[in-house]
Amino acid sequence: MRIYAVGGAIRDTLMGLPVHDIDYVVVGSSVEEMVAKGYRPVGKDFPVFLHPETQAEYALARTERKTGKGYKGFHFYADPSVTLEQDLERRDLTINAMAQEVGADGKQFGPIIDPYNGQEDLAAKVFRHVSDAFSEDPLRLLRIARFAARFPEFTLANETLLALQAIVKSGELNALSAERVWQELARGLQAQKPIHMFQMLLNTGAAAVILPSTLTAGLSEEPFREEIISHFALAGNGLQERCAITLMGLPASEIRSWADRIRMPIDVRDFSEIFSDLRVLIQKYQNQSYQAVDILVWFNRADVWRKPDRAQAILNLAEKLGLNVSSLINAMRNAQAISAAEIIAGVAAEERSNGESIGSAFESARLTAITAALEA
Repeated sequence: MRIYAVGGAIRDTLMGLPVHDIDYVVVGSSVEEMVAKGYRPVGKDFPVFLHPETQAEYALARTERKTGKGYKGFHFYADPSVTLEQDLERRDLTINAMAQEVGADGKQFGPIIDPYNGQEDLAAKVFRHVSDAFSEDPLRLLRIARFAARFPEFTLANETLLALQAIVKSGELNALSAERVWQELARGLQAQKPIHMFQMLLNTGAAAVILPSTLTAGLSEEPFREEIISHFALAGNGLQERCAITLMGLPASEIRSWADRIRMPIDVRDFSEIFSDLRVLIQKYQNQSYQAVDILVWFNRADVWRKPDRAQAILNLAEKLGLNVSSLINAMRNAQAISAAEIIAGVAAEERSNGESIGSAFESARLTAITAALEA
């Protein structure tokens, strides 16, 4: 048996980037031999093993055949006769289809094995698919869109664009699990240039399938794209912040609908919805003074009483983007500073066991505190 480091580790090494994870492929071995050498099998769909000492994952070289819908609709064939070149052929891009042998000491040695000219495409900064089997896996479209965000200086080979458009036309994107769609989008959002991911989705036609219709329409307009680009630069690369910026033009109801569809984490969804509501509030009062009651409504929506850090983070984001939220911040601090004990003491003794009476007292006190802050 021979062991090779493959894929992203080789690509990133050649690009001078840090390597965080290494994928290993084992050629000329079998399940029985791997187990005999102490490797522990963990793969459900194809033979993957954990190294007895490092716990790194090692996969037997394999080929695949499309048997059903989606990225799971494949039959994998792993056998000692499968060559490294055959294993690399099933990979997505030429820049991810390179390998280097690994010695007994775990270190890579020898020449880069590059049967599909990945180094040439890497030098030319081109995304090019390896084989015709590429378009059989719909997940590859999202992966390449995410790569476009990570490596914005790369261009897409025309034949690969056609292959990606074929994936969209096949309807196979609908077979992807919601969780996997979100996972790829989230990684792209935190990459160097997320707008390149969205542009890839537009160019391939996938945006109409993956993204909310309002967002897709906005991304097609240059002013909206430029606004998002500038906001990303101001806000940093936090996932919640970047997701909120991306969805800031959508009403909260549309954000909720899409978030449920792609199984967006609740904390990210809520952050985006509350930020959207904040922008609506700011736009409503951009030429006039705030009304305390509307501020209180947003404070309750943001739950500033139990989740003050989240509310502050949302207001901080608005401030980074140049929105005037100073009066809202002062009002929040005033309202948060009121004494719960004093409010409860002000409620008639016979009403203190009545949750509605206590709640009304808090609402009244908070409204007074917000009004005082606005008048200061």
